[in-house]
Amino acid sequence: MISTLRGSSPSGKDLNVTAVRSRIFSSTKLFVMASATAMCSLVPSAAFGQAAVAARPSAAFGQAAVAARPPVSPEVMALHLLAKRPVAKSPKIEAAETPSGVNSAQGFGALARDLGEPGCDLFPAPANIGTNVGLSYFGPPPSTVNQSLVGPVQLLNTGQVDATVGTITIPLYKGTVASTGKTAWYILTDVSDPGIAAELGLNFSTKMNNITTAARTGNLGPDGNIIFDKGTVNFAPERNIVPGPEGAEFPPVSFAPGEVGDADYSPFVRITNGGGVVYNAPMIAYDVDASQINFPNGNVDYTKVHDAVQAIDPYGMTVTLALVNGFSFGRPVWYISMDASIPLAAAIEHNTYAPLMGNLLLGNDDSAGSPIERIFIATNGTEGCDNPQRQGLSADLNDGHRPNNTLGGIPTLALDYSPAWDANLYTWTEEAISKGYRQQLREEFQILTYAQDGLITGASATAPFGSAGFSINCPIVQRLD
Repeated sequence: MISTLRGSSPSGKDLNVTAVRSRIFSSTKLFVMASATAMCSLVPSAAFGQAAVAARPSAAFGQAAVAARPPVSPEVMALHLLAKRPVAKSPKIEAAETPSGVNSAQGFGALARDLGEPGCDLFPAPANIGTNVGLSYFGPPPSTVNQSLVGPVQLLNTGQVDATVGTITIPLYKGTVASTGKTAWYILTDVSDPGIAAELGLNFSTKMNNITTAARTGNLGPDGNIIFDKGTVNFAPERNIVPGPEGAEFPPVSFAPGEVGDADYSPFVRITNGGGVVYNAPMIAYDVDASQINFPNGNVDYTKVHDAVQAIDPYGMTVTLALVNGFSFGRPVWYISMDASIPLAAAIEHNTYAPLMGNLLLGNDDSAGSPIERIFIATNGTEGCDNPQRQGLSADLNDGHRPNNTLGGIPTLALDYSPAWDANLYTWTEEAISKGYRQQLREEFQILTYAQDGLITGASATAPFGSAGFSINCPIVQRLD
């Protein structure tokens, strides 16, 4: 894997596409407003994705519905609004030389668009490919009118996505851990209340209301920052991972995560003085002052901050995080990967090991009271960034790029999103591989069908398909189409 910050520059073609898209979006606002009036008469209002969920939180997901919580009072809402920050802007990050190969040290390694090869860059092609018209002819995507239609759709709206490299810059918060009196730098990505989500630009997840013993507690202070009751993270350990032999890199020979939480640490926090609302608030740094983590243009010291950080500005109060490629119901998505409940997953995912997440109830996706949604992770998928079918943990440990995991429901595609993902590992059988069936699987029910048909097993050739017994905190950021 790649051990230093990747400041890769996209090709001229990519830059032109991005620039043209920006001009199209900014020059067609009137067209969108006019089109919205016409399309709203054709599209049922219930199809409007996350907006519909926020408007009707009690209509959660059929028999798996979570008991509806009453909306927070105006007084409580006013308290939460203290946490609202301006939308963060992407900084200019200095390029850094990046060696090829496995990233066995700290840092995130390869970014979502590092190589531009089909197995490691899932960014969709421009709409004019194969036509006789220029890209500027195409109007805004249908998602500007109805988020459930063709994207892109940015779901985490607190900051700016840099699509040329695959990062997002969002607000940084400075809180305190009451049990130690020390500073905790953190971010906000998801929340269990739809009204607060809409006001703060966060993802809404009704399932987060069911995160009980896996959440720590805290209070909102007068400045809108969280005073956590307890839970700390040590960012000093050196992340290390040694892959298995070529072609069977997973499981690794040895591993160690680069950041380790204590027994009380979880990214999920229930706000005691805020109506019991649950935030997803992963810690970025701990027990350091601003001068020690001031890397606004990159070249980050990973003994001080989370491995996903690409740049951090503790004076401007922003942080830039690496995005991860994945799929949800066949569509490419970007998400951030922050915490995991076991050391092995934390080491592979460049995550914080969060022991308190181990209390999450797993294996009950969409049952009544479930706090989780499933993520599907291949162990022995096809390798090589030049292969469009590339996927899986062995591929990740082979080339340092991410495994192209498949998520369950996300906002705009389903109503059962949770950033607490129950890892369902799957292994292609020797028979399936010999018959040429192994491929990149992008959709939940496709994977479930392959498991039913015996083409894939669980975390190993002898393990049954299902929950692998650990979870990952991966907040969704953007649906790419």
